[in-house]
Amino acid sequence: MDLRDSAEEAAFRAGLRDWLARSVPVTTGTAGAPARGRWDDVDAVRSFSAALHEAGYAGLTWPVEYGGRGLSPVHQAIYLEESARAEAGEHIGVIGLGMVGPTVIACGSPAQRAWYLPRILTGEIIFCQGFSEPEAGSDLSAVRTLARRDGDELVVTGRKVWSSYAHLADHCLLLARTDPDATRHRGLSCLLVDLRTPGVTVRPIRQMTGEAEFAEIEFDEVRVPLDAVVGEIGDGWRVAMTTLAHERGTFGFTLTARLEVAFRRLVATARARGRDTDPLVRDQIAARYVELEGLRWTNRRALAELRRTGTPGPETSVVKLRWSQAHQRLTALAVLLTADGRPDGWDRYWRREMLRSRANTIEGGTSQVLRNVIAERVLGLPRSY
Repeated sequence: MDLRDSAEEAAFRAGLRDWLARSVPVTTGTAGAPARGRWDDVDAVRSFSAALHEAGYAGLTWPVEYGGRGLSPVHQAIYLEESARAEAGEHIGVIGLGMVGPTVIACGSPAQRAWYLPRILTGEIIFCQGFSEPEAGSDLSAVRTLARRDGDELVVTGRKVWSSYAHLADHCLLLARTDPDATRHRGLSCLLVDLRTPGVTVRPIRQMTGEAEFAEIEFDEVRVPLDAVVGEIGDGWRVAMTTLAHERGTFGFTLTARLEVAFRRLVATARARGRDTDPLVRDQIAARYVELEGLRWTNRRALAELRRTGTPGPETSVVKLRWSQAHQRLTALAVLLTADGRPDGWDRYWRREMLRSRANTIEGGTSQVLRNVIAERVLGLPRSY
């Protein structure tokens, strides 16, 4: 198993680093600390998204016939890794690029591909994902949002929750039940819904950080044309699993690269506070570095398996589980280092990061669910009921 870049991949990485060095705006908050959040300035995010598209870094793995570059998942992993290291902003259509677009390519109709794909690439259309519900979070087969047929339309009623960036989005990939008599995985359908349709209400959810990255979406007798169904009516489970497979494919590289950035900031904080010579602090920092390296090489193994089989392996669940714990430990240590009565930009930055990290073991698959996945798929233990 060769975990190194090929010559072509190394050249791609070098070119990307050069472009990022020239294109990523330098922004800092108070006292030189990082600026808060990745979506503080939506206009700046849109501008950077346009630059990404123009430079050919949007839709790297999409087929050329749909506006992409037809590159391998390895190139996408390199992009995620290097852009996180450069502290670049995300494409404003990050969910459309990484999840909805590939789903439309794999399962959508020719008309859907022709309309949505070019607009996702440019950021003209911004998607969110409408899967989780108040009583159907980790268990998507329990969704209750109903889409009943009325002539050549579906009438949608229900509520979705924890939809990332829904307050910025204008479209939603919605998982709904089209057969109320069916149970579990059967009777579900995926729809492409315009959030500007009458009857849709989006309510941002305020987090304890004071920010609102997520929202709940309420559908009150929302009329959606039948041609908005992705795949066939009743085929929603397969379509949804296609979406989730793309979400998990190379996302570990983004998480690990962000942890690497946080680690660099942790070391800088220890030095600025004069704690870098304290043996107990050094021991804790070394432990955080070991966790970071373990995640980095697990990602490489996962990518090698993805390249070999074309399917993400269970390593993705391992990375998500261990990353969430590692990030929480790192931010907690940073808060301790800045709890010295000297409030400044770094103090506020780490308190915000620590509060935000509490959600890491819930979002994107709870730690409990991920442990079940690892137990069943890696250790071969019997299924938990």
